[in-house]
Amino acid sequence: MSVQKVKELQYEGEFFSSQLQKEIKEKFYFLDNDPNYGERLFFENSGGSLRLKSVVEIKEFIERFPDCPDRVHPRSIDLQQIKKQGIEDMTKVIFGADNGSIITQLSASQVMFQIAETIAENVPGKNIVTSAMEHPSAYDAASYAAQKMDMELRVAKVNPETGGIDAAEVASLVDKDTCFISIMSASNISGTIMDMKEITAQARKIKPDLYVITDAVQHAPHGVIDVKDTGVDAVTMAPYKFFGNRGIGIGWVSPRLANLRHHKLLAKKSDEWELGSPTPSNYASISAIVDYVCWIGKHYSDTKDRRELFMKGMEKIHLHERALLSALLNGTENVRGLRQNSNVTVYTDTESLLYKDLIVAIGFNHLDYTAAAREYEKRGCIVFERIMGSPYSERMLIALGIPGAIRISPMHCHDIADIEKFLQITDSISELNKIEN
Repeated sequence: MSVQKVKELQYEGEFFSSQLQKEIKEKFYFLDNDPNYGERLFFENSGGSLRLKSVVEIKEFIERFPDCPDRVHPRSIDLQQIKKQGIEDMTKVIFGADNGSIITQLSASQVMFQIAETIAENVPGKNIVTSAMEHPSAYDAASYAAQKMDMELRVAKVNPETGGIDAAEVASLVDKDTCFISIMSASNISGTIMDMKEITAQARKIKPDLYVITDAVQHAPHGVIDVKDTGVDAVTMAPYKFFGNRGIGIGWVSPRLANLRHHKLLAKKSDEWELGSPTPSNYASISAIVDYVCWIGKHYSDTKDRRELFMKGMEKIHLHERALLSALLNGTENVRGLRQNSNVTVYTDTESLLYKDLIVAIGFNHLDYTAAAREYEKRGCIVFERIMGSPYSERMLIALGIPGAIRISPMHCHDIADIEKFLQITDSISELNKIEN
Protein backbone atom coordinates (compact mmCIF):
# COMPACT_ATOMS: atom_id res chain seq x y z
CA MET A 1 0.00 0.00 0.00
CA SER A 2 1.34 3.43 -0.93
CA VAL A 3 2.17 6.07 1.67
CA GLN A 4 -0.52 8.30 0.12
CA LYS A 5 -3.14 5.56 0.49
CA VAL A 6 -2.17 5.01 4.14
CA LYS A 7 -2.59 8.75 4.79
CA GLU A 8 -5.99 8.75 3.10
CA LEU A 9 -7.13 5.85 5.29
CA GLN A 10 -5.87 7.60 8.39
CA TYR A 11 -7.76 10.81 7.65
CA GLU A 12 -10.84 9.57 5.82
CA GLY A 13 -11.28 6.04 7.10
CA GLU A 14 -12.20 2.97 5.10
CA PHE A 15 -15.58 1.27 4.78
CA PHE A 16 -16.03 -2.45 5.26
CA SER A 17 -16.72 -4.36 2.06
CA SER A 18 -20.43 -4.62 1.22
CA GLN A 19 -20.40 -8.37 1.94
CA LEU A 20 -18.71 -7.98 5.33
CA GLN A 21 -21.05 -5.10 6.20
CA LYS A 22 -24.03 -7.32 5.42
CA GLU A 23 -22.68 -10.10 7.62
CA ILE A 24 -21.97 -7.64 10.45
CA LYS A 25 -25.52 -6.30 10.35
CA GLU A 26 -26.94 -9.79 10.61
CA LYS A 27 -25.09 -10.35 13.89
CA PHE A 28 -27.03 -7.66 15.78
CA TYR A 29 -30.53 -7.66 17.22
CA PHE A 30 -33.03 -4.99 16.13
CA LEU A 31 -30.50 -3.01 14.11
CA ASP A 32 -33.00 -1.52 11.66
CA ASN A 33 -36.28 -1.94 13.51
CA ASP A 34 -37.94 -2.31 16.89
CA PRO A 35 -40.29 -5.34 17.15
CA ASN A 36 -43.08 -3.16 18.58
CA TYR A 37 -42.40 0.26 17.07
CA GLY A 38 -41.22 -0.59 13.60
CA GLU A 39 -38.44 0.66 11.35
CA ARG A 40 -35.94 3.01 12.95
CA LEU A 41 -32.34 4.21 13.08
CA PHE A 42 -30.77 3.66 16.49
CA PHE A 43 -28.17 6.43 16.71
CA GLU A 44 -27.96 6.42 20.51
CA ASN A 45 -25.21 3.88 21.00
CA SER A 46 -23.39 6.10 23.50
CA GLY A 47 -26.32 5.53 25.82
CA GLY A 48 -26.29 1.77 25.34
CA SER A 49 -25.19 -0.03 22.23
CA LEU A 50 -26.99 -2.40 19.91
CA ARG A 51 -26.66 -6.00 21.10
CA LEU A 52 -24.79 -8.84 19.49
CA LYS A 53 -27.01 -11.89 19.10
CA SER A 54 -24.20 -14.17 20.25
CA VAL A 55 -23.76 -12.22 23.50
CA VAL A 56 -27.44 -12.39 24.44
CA GLU A 57 -27.76 -16.04 23.44
CA ILE A 58 -24.70 -17.36 25.30
CA LYS A 59 -25.75 -15.58 28.48
CA GLU A 60 -29.27 -16.99 28.26
CA PHE A 61 -27.93 -20.52 27.64
CA ILE A 62 -25.47 -20.56 30.53
CA GLU A 63 -28.01 -19.06 32.94
CA ARG A 64 -30.06 -22.26 32.56
CA PHE A 65 -27.58 -24.30 34.58
CA PRO A 66 -28.06 -24.50 38.37
CA ASP A 67 -24.49 -25.53 39.11
CA CYS A 68 -22.21 -23.62 41.45
CA PRO A 69 -18.95 -22.85 39.64
CA ASP A 70 -16.98 -23.47 42.85
CA ARG A 71 -17.47 -27.25 42.75
CA VAL A 72 -15.54 -30.12 41.12
CA HIS A 73 -18.09 -31.97 39.01
CA PRO A 74 -17.94 -31.66 35.19
CA ARG A 75 -20.48 -28.86 34.68
CA SER A 76 -18.94 -26.77 37.44
CA ILE A 77 -15.50 -27.28 35.91
CA ASP A 78 -16.94 -26.08 32.58
CA LEU A 79 -18.21 -22.96 34.30
CA GLN A 80 -14.80 -22.41 35.88
CA GLN A 81 -13.20 -22.56 32.43
CA ILE A 82 -15.71 -20.03 31.12
CA LYS A 83 -14.74 -17.65 33.93
CA LYS A 84 -11.03 -18.27 33.33
CA GLN A 85 -11.38 -17.55 29.62
CA GLY A 86 -13.40 -14.41 30.34
CA ILE A 87 -10.76 -13.05 32.71
CA GLU A 88 -8.02 -13.78 30.18
CA ASP A 89 -10.03 -12.07 27.44
CA MET A 90 -10.54 -9.02 29.62
CA THR A 91 -6.98 -8.81 30.90
CA LYS A 92 -4.90 -9.73 27.88
CA VAL A 93 -7.16 -9.17 24.89
CA ILE A 94 -9.33 -6.15 25.69
CA PHE A 95 -6.99 -4.24 28.01
CA GLY A 96 -3.68 -5.49 26.64
CA ALA A 97 -2.21 -6.31 30.06
CA ASP A 98 0.16 -9.12 31.04
CA ASN A 99 -0.82 -9.03 34.71
CA GLY A 100 -2.99 -7.15 37.18
CA SER A 101 -6.49 -7.95 38.45
CA ILE A 102 -10.03 -7.74 37.15
CA ILE A 103 -12.87 -6.14 39.11
CA THR A 104 -16.52 -6.86 38.35
CA GLN A 105 -19.55 -5.03 39.70
CA LEU A 106 -23.11 -4.37 38.56
CA SER A 107 -21.93 -1.24 36.73
CA ALA A 108 -18.77 0.52 35.64
CA SER A 109 -19.71 3.39 37.96
CA GLN A 110 -19.49 1.08 40.97
CA VAL A 111 -16.10 -0.14 39.77
CA MET A 112 -14.85 3.44 39.43
CA PHE A 113 -15.96 4.40 42.95
CA GLN A 114 -14.25 1.29 44.34
CA ILE A 115 -10.97 2.08 42.57
CA ALA A 116 -10.93 5.78 43.48
CA GLU A 117 -11.74 5.14 47.13
CA THR A 118 -9.12 2.40 47.42
CA ILE A 119 -6.32 4.61 46.10
CA ALA A 120 -7.35 7.58 48.25
CA GLU A 121 -7.46 5.45 51.40
CA ASN A 122 -4.04 3.89 50.82
CA VAL A 123 -1.90 6.46 49.03
CA PRO A 124 -0.81 9.60 50.94
CA GLY A 125 -1.69 12.86 49.26
CA LYS A 126 -3.27 16.26 49.56
CA ASN A 127 -5.08 16.53 46.22
CA ILE A 128 -6.80 14.55 43.47
CA VAL A 129 -6.87 15.70 39.83
CA THR A 130 -9.71 15.06 37.41
CA SER A 131 -11.31 16.99 34.54
CA ALA A 132 -14.47 18.94 33.82
CA MET A 133 -15.31 16.54 30.98
CA GLU A 134 -15.61 13.40 33.12
CA HIS A 135 -18.81 11.40 33.26
CA PRO A 136 -20.34 11.65 36.76
CA SER A 137 -19.25 8.08 37.48
CA ALA A 138 -15.63 9.25 37.37
CA TYR A 139 -15.97 12.88 38.45
CA ASP A 140 -18.19 12.06 41.41
CA ALA A 141 -15.96 9.14 42.40
CA ALA A 142 -12.93 11.44 42.51
CA SER A 143 -14.93 14.08 44.40
CA TYR A 144 -16.20 11.52 46.92
CA ALA A 145 -12.70 10.15 47.52
CA ALA A 146 -11.31 13.68 47.97
CA GLN A 147 -14.02 14.63 50.46
CA LYS A 148 -13.65 11.40 52.43
CA MET A 149 -9.89 11.77 52.79
CA ASP A 150 -9.95 15.57 53.19
CA MET A 151 -8.08 16.22 49.93
CA GLU A 152 -8.43 19.06 47.45
CA LEU A 153 -10.19 18.26 44.17
CA ARG A 154 -8.45 19.91 41.23
CA VAL A 155 -10.35 20.08 37.94
CA ALA A 156 -8.60 20.34 34.57
CA LYS A 157 -10.26 22.65 32.04
CA VAL A 158 -11.45 21.59 28.60
CA ASN A 159 -9.81 22.75 25.39
CA PRO A 160 -12.91 24.35 23.79
CA GLU A 161 -11.52 23.98 20.26
CA THR A 162 -10.98 20.22 20.45
CA GLY A 163 -13.48 19.26 23.14
CA GLY A 164 -10.68 17.35 24.87
CA ILE A 165 -8.32 17.55 27.82
CA ASP A 166 -4.74 18.60 27.08
CA ALA A 167 -1.84 16.83 28.79
CA ALA A 168 -0.24 20.16 29.74
CA GLU A 169 -3.44 21.28 31.46
CA VAL A 170 -3.53 18.12 33.57
CA ALA A 171 0.16 18.33 34.38
CA SER A 172 -0.24 21.94 35.55
CA LEU A 173 -2.44 20.68 38.39
CA VAL A 174 -0.19 17.81 39.49
CA ASP A 175 2.39 18.15 42.27
CA LYS A 176 4.27 15.86 44.64
CA ASP A 177 1.17 15.69 46.87
CA THR A 178 -1.23 14.48 44.16
CA CYS A 179 -2.81 11.16 45.18
CA PHE A 180 -4.10 10.16 41.74
CA ILE A 181 -5.42 11.58 38.46
CA SER A 182 -8.59 10.41 36.72
CA ILE A 183 -9.07 11.37 33.06
CA MET A 184 -11.52 9.74 30.64
CA SER A 185 -10.23 8.06 27.48
CA ALA A 186 -12.82 9.73 25.23
CA SER A 187 -15.68 12.16 25.73
CA ASN A 188 -19.25 10.93 25.52
CA ILE A 189 -20.36 14.36 24.26
CA SER A 190 -17.64 15.70 21.97
CA GLY A 191 -16.28 12.30 20.89
CA THR A 192 -12.73 13.56 21.41
CA ILE A 193 -10.12 10.89 22.19
CA MET A 194 -7.72 11.89 24.96
CA ASP A 195 -4.00 11.21 24.62
CA MET A 196 -3.75 9.08 27.76
CA LYS A 197 -0.16 8.09 27.04
CA GLU A 198 0.95 11.72 26.93
CA ILE A 199 -1.23 12.72 29.87
CA THR A 200 0.28 9.94 31.97
CA ALA A 201 3.84 10.71 30.85
CA GLN A 202 3.64 14.43 31.57
CA ALA A 203 1.98 13.92 34.93
CA ARG A 204 4.63 11.40 35.99
CA LYS A 205 7.43 13.81 35.13
CA ILE A 206 6.17 15.70 38.17
CA LYS A 207 5.38 12.68 40.35
CA PRO A 208 6.95 9.45 39.00
CA ASP A 209 4.88 7.05 41.12
CA LEU A 210 1.57 8.79 40.46
CA TYR A 211 -1.53 6.59 40.14
CA VAL A 212 -3.53 7.14 36.92
CA ILE A 213 -7.14 6.06 36.30
CA THR A 214 -9.03 6.28 33.02
CA ASP A 215 -12.73 5.81 32.29
CA ALA A 216 -12.82 3.95 28.97
CA VAL A 217 -16.55 3.23 28.98
CA GLN A 218 -17.10 5.51 25.99
CA HIS A 219 -13.96 4.67 24.04
CA ALA A 220 -13.85 0.87 24.37
CA PRO A 221 -16.37 0.10 21.56
CA HIS A 222 -14.51 2.37 19.13
CA GLY A 223 -10.79 1.83 19.56
CA VAL A 224 -7.96 -0.21 21.06
CA ILE A 225 -7.18 0.00 24.78
CA ASP A 226 -3.54 -0.67 25.67
CA VAL A 227 -2.66 -0.28 29.34
CA LYS A 228 0.99 -1.21 28.74
CA ASP A 229 1.35 1.55 26.19
CA THR A 230 -0.46 4.25 28.15
CA GLY A 231 0.96 3.21 31.53
CA VAL A 232 -2.29 3.69 33.43
CA ASP A 233 -3.01 1.89 36.71
CA ALA A 234 -6.72 1.37 36.21
CA VAL A 235 -9.30 1.39 33.43
CA THR A 236 -13.06 0.86 33.53
CA MET A 237 -15.40 -0.49 30.85
CA ALA A 238 -19.15 -1.14 30.51
CA PRO A 239 -20.00 -4.12 28.27
CA TYR A 240 -23.51 -2.82 27.62
CA LYS A 241 -21.90 -0.04 25.55
CA PHE A 242 -19.65 -2.58 23.84
CA PHE A 243 -22.30 -4.64 22.02
CA GLY A 244 -22.89 -6.57 25.29
CA ASN A 245 -25.31 -6.98 28.18
CA ARG A 246 -26.25 -4.74 31.06
CA GLY A 247 -25.68 -5.89 34.62
CA ILE A 248 -21.89 -5.99 34.71
CA GLY A 249 -19.19 -3.34 34.93
CA ILE A 250 -15.51 -4.19 34.52
CA GLY A 251 -12.28 -2.72 35.74
CA TRP A 252 -8.62 -3.65 35.35
CA VAL A 253 -6.10 -2.59 37.98
CA SER A 254 -2.31 -2.81 37.88
CA PRO A 255 -0.48 -5.15 40.27
CA ARG A 256 0.57 -2.33 42.59
CA LEU A 257 -3.00 -1.05 42.78
CA ALA A 258 -4.46 -4.56 43.06
CA ASN A 259 -2.44 -5.19 46.21
CA LEU A 260 -3.56 -2.06 48.04
CA ARG A 261 -5.88 -2.74 50.96
CA HIS A 262 -9.41 -3.16 49.63
CA HIS A 263 -12.66 -5.01 50.25
CA LYS A 264 -11.96 -8.75 49.99
CA LEU A 265 -12.58 -12.06 51.69
CA LEU A 266 -9.88 -12.82 54.27
CA ALA A 267 -9.05 -16.20 52.73
CA LYS A 268 -8.42 -14.70 49.28
CA LYS A 269 -5.09 -13.50 47.90
CA SER A 270 -4.13 -9.86 48.39
CA ASP A 271 -4.78 -9.00 44.73
CA GLU A 272 -8.22 -10.67 44.58
CA TRP A 273 -11.09 -8.18 44.18
CA GLU A 274 -13.99 -10.49 43.51
CA LEU A 275 -16.54 -10.88 46.30
CA GLY A 276 -18.95 -13.82 46.26
CA SER A 277 -19.68 -16.45 43.65
CA PRO A 278 -18.99 -15.42 40.04
CA THR A 279 -21.63 -15.25 37.33
CA PRO A 280 -20.18 -17.41 34.53
CA SER A 281 -22.66 -16.15 31.95
CA ASN A 282 -21.28 -12.62 32.27
CA TYR A 283 -17.76 -13.87 31.57
CA ALA A 284 -19.05 -15.86 28.59
CA SER A 285 -20.68 -12.69 27.27
CA ILE A 286 -17.34 -10.87 27.37
CA SER A 287 -15.67 -13.69 25.47
CA ALA A 288 -18.46 -13.53 22.88
CA ILE A 289 -17.68 -9.83 22.32
CA VAL A 290 -14.00 -10.68 21.86
CA ASP A 291 -14.90 -13.55 19.51
CA TYR A 292 -16.88 -11.14 17.36
CA VAL A 293 -14.12 -8.51 17.10
CA CYS A 294 -11.59 -11.27 16.34
CA TRP A 295 -13.93 -12.55 13.62
CA ILE A 296 -13.70 -9.14 11.96
CA GLY A 297 -9.92 -9.22 12.43
CA LYS A 298 -9.69 -12.57 10.65
CA HIS A 299 -10.92 -10.91 7.46
CA TYR A 300 -7.72 -8.85 7.44
CA SER A 301 -5.07 -10.98 9.18
CA ASP A 302 -3.84 -14.57 9.29
CA THR A 303 -2.44 -14.31 12.81
CA LYS A 304 -3.56 -16.84 15.42
CA ASP A 305 -2.83 -14.51 18.32
CA ARG A 306 -6.12 -13.50 19.96
CA ARG A 307 -4.94 -10.06 21.09
CA GLU A 308 -3.53 -9.26 17.65
CA LEU A 309 -6.75 -10.37 15.96
CA PHE A 310 -8.75 -8.26 18.39
CA MET A 311 -6.56 -5.22 17.74
CA LYS A 312 -6.90 -5.69 13.98
CA GLY A 313 -10.67 -5.99 14.32
CA MET A 314 -10.85 -2.82 16.44
CA GLU A 315 -8.58 -1.01 13.99
CA LYS A 316 -10.96 -1.84 11.13
CA ILE A 317 -13.98 -0.89 13.25
CA HIS A 318 -12.35 2.46 13.96
CA LEU A 319 -11.52 3.07 10.28
CA HIS A 320 -15.07 2.19 9.19
CA GLU A 321 -16.47 4.51 11.85
CA ARG A 322 -14.15 7.30 10.73
CA ALA A 323 -15.47 6.90 7.20
CA LEU A 324 -19.03 7.10 8.58
CA LEU A 325 -18.06 10.17 10.60
CA SER A 326 -16.59 11.85 7.52
CA ALA A 327 -19.79 11.16 5.57
CA LEU A 328 -21.90 12.44 8.46
CA LEU A 329 -20.00 15.72 8.54
CA ASN A 330 -19.22 16.22 4.86
CA GLY A 331 -22.14 14.47 3.17
CA THR A 332 -22.19 12.26 0.09
CA GLU A 333 -23.07 12.75 -3.57
CA ASN A 334 -26.70 12.16 -2.54
CA VAL A 335 -27.12 14.43 0.48
CA ARG A 336 -25.36 17.33 2.18
CA GLY A 337 -23.48 16.82 5.41
CA LEU A 338 -23.97 18.47 8.77
CA ARG A 339 -21.19 20.93 8.03
CA GLN A 340 -23.00 22.16 4.91
CA ASN A 341 -26.35 22.69 6.63
CA SER A 342 -26.52 26.39 7.56
CA ASN A 343 -29.30 25.70 10.06
CA VAL A 344 -27.14 23.22 12.01
CA THR A 345 -24.16 23.91 14.26
CA VAL A 346 -21.61 21.13 14.79
CA TYR A 347 -20.05 21.60 18.21
CA THR A 348 -16.34 20.97 18.93
CA ASP A 349 -15.80 20.28 15.23
CA THR A 350 -12.20 19.75 14.17
CA GLU A 351 -10.82 19.52 10.65
CA SER A 352 -8.91 16.35 11.46
CA LEU A 353 -10.92 13.32 12.55
CA LEU A 354 -7.89 11.39 13.82
CA TYR A 355 -8.76 11.97 17.45
CA LYS A 356 -12.52 11.54 17.25
CA ASP A 357 -14.76 8.60 18.00
CA LEU A 358 -18.06 8.25 16.13
CA ILE A 359 -19.95 10.83 18.19
CA VAL A 360 -21.21 14.19 16.96
CA ALA A 361 -22.86 16.95 19.00
CA ILE A 362 -25.09 19.35 17.09
CA GLY A 363 -27.70 22.03 17.58
CA PHE A 364 -30.40 23.52 15.31
CA ASN A 365 -30.71 27.28 15.02
CA HIS A 366 -33.79 28.42 16.99
CA LEU A 367 -34.92 24.86 17.75
CA ASP A 368 -34.84 23.51 21.29
CA TYR A 369 -32.63 20.44 21.83
CA THR A 370 -35.37 18.37 23.40
CA ALA A 371 -37.83 19.36 20.68
CA ALA A 372 -35.28 18.47 18.01
CA ALA A 373 -34.71 15.04 19.56
CA ARG A 374 -38.48 14.43 19.48
CA GLU A 375 -38.58 15.47 15.81
CA TYR A 376 -35.92 12.86 15.06
CA GLU A 377 -37.97 10.29 16.96
CA LYS A 378 -41.10 11.14 14.94
CA ARG A 379 -39.07 10.37 11.83
CA GLY A 380 -37.84 7.02 13.11
CA CYS A 381 -34.41 8.03 14.44
CA ILE A 382 -33.31 7.71 18.07
CA VAL A 383 -30.81 10.31 19.27
CA PHE A 384 -30.31 11.92 22.69
CA GLU A 385 -30.39 15.49 23.96
CA ARG A 386 -27.75 16.74 26.40
CA ILE A 387 -29.27 19.72 28.22
CA MET A 388 -28.62 22.12 31.06
CA GLY A 389 -30.17 20.97 34.31
CA SER A 390 -29.23 17.35 33.71
CA PRO A 391 -26.78 15.96 36.29
CA TYR A 392 -25.26 13.89 33.49
CA SER A 393 -24.72 16.85 31.17
CA GLU A 394 -24.59 20.31 32.71
CA ARG A 395 -21.01 20.36 34.01
CA MET A 396 -19.63 19.08 30.69
CA LEU A 397 -21.74 21.49 28.61
CA ILE A 398 -20.53 24.44 30.68
CA ALA A 399 -16.95 23.21 30.31
CA LEU A 400 -17.37 23.00 26.53
CA GLY A 401 -19.01 26.42 26.41
CA ILE A 402 -22.15 25.20 24.63
CA PRO A 403 -25.80 25.58 25.73
CA GLY A 404 -26.74 21.97 25.01
CA ALA A 405 -26.40 19.35 22.29
CA ILE A 406 -28.16 16.68 20.34
CA ARG A 407 -25.80 13.71 20.54
CA ILE A 408 -25.56 11.51 17.47
CA SER A 409 -23.84 8.17 18.07
CA PRO A 410 -24.09 5.50 15.36
CA MET A 411 -21.90 2.39 15.45
CA HIS A 412 -19.76 0.35 13.08
CA CYS A 413 -22.67 -1.93 12.20
CA HIS A 414 -24.27 1.02 10.41
CA ASP A 415 -23.47 1.72 6.77
CA ILE A 416 -23.40 4.68 4.41
CA ALA A 417 -27.10 4.23 3.58
CA ASP A 418 -27.91 4.69 7.27
CA ILE A 419 -25.89 7.89 7.38
CA GLU A 420 -27.60 9.22 4.26
CA LYS A 421 -31.00 8.43 5.74
CA PHE A 422 -30.06 10.30 8.91
CA LEU A 423 -28.86 13.32 6.94
CA GLN A 424 -32.11 13.35 4.95
CA ILE A 425 -34.04 13.33 8.23
CA THR A 426 -31.86 16.18 9.48
CA ASP A 427 -32.63 18.15 6.34
CA SER A 428 -36.35 17.66 6.85
CA ILE A 429 -36.09 18.89 10.45
CA SER A 430 -34.01 21.80 9.26
CA GLU A 431 -36.71 22.79 6.74
CA LEU A 432 -39.41 22.44 9.41
CA ASN A 433 -37.34 24.73 11.59
CA LYS A 434 -37.24 27.37 8.85
CA ILE A 435 -41.00 27.21 8.39
CA GLU A 436 -41.69 27.56 12.12
CA ASN A 437 -39.29 30.48 12.48
